[in-house]
Amino acid sequence: MHGPALSGWLLVALCAVTGAYCLLRMRACAGQERRAAGGEAVMGFGMAFMALPAAVLTPPGWSWAVYAAVFGATALHGLLAVRHGAHHLHHLVGSLAMVYMAVAMAAPGAPGAHAGHMTAGAGGIPVLTGGLLLYYAAYVLRAGVRLVPVAASASAPAPVGGAGRVSRAGGPEMTLACRLSMALGMVAMLVTL
Repeated sequence: MHGPALSGWLLVALCAVTGAYCLLRMRACAGQERRAAGGEAVMGFGMAFMALPAAVLTPPGWSWAVYAAVFGATALHGLLAVRHGAHHLHHLVGSLAMVYMAVAMAAPGAPGAHAGHMTAGAGGIPVLTGGLLLYYAAYVLRAGVRLVPVAASASAPAPVGGAGRVSRAGGPEMTLACRLSMALGMVAMLVTL
């Protein structure tokens, strides 16, 4: 998933910070939200590791099989959890996209596959890659629109818990920003595929 070193490091930082935030959110939540935060943490750290610049780490060839297995397991978990809500469907798509990228990199003859890094034109099925790019681009736009502040009306009730008070988990806006960041990371990774 690697391009120039600077963009690789920026993607590593974005995904690692997102994964760390999801771990913190996981500690502050319970039930389905806790499981969602755990899945997002795995996704964030997995994406950060995949984005490491080639000069820093050249993972062995078998690492792509490990990625495929880990994200295959998270996809199976996502498939079982889809009945709990639409967001679990998003987790399923993300996990399957990670499996797809790992398999594309493990394919013999993929440029950069021997070094464990994805470079432009490395492989994959163009139609599938394009479909995933469209999905994530739409997700980014939708999440971005939801983050745009709406003018508060005079008749709106005051927030419970006092003004300016933020929970340990950061609130729903931070969760959405976390998901937006990971979707942007997926777009960047898919573009290099």
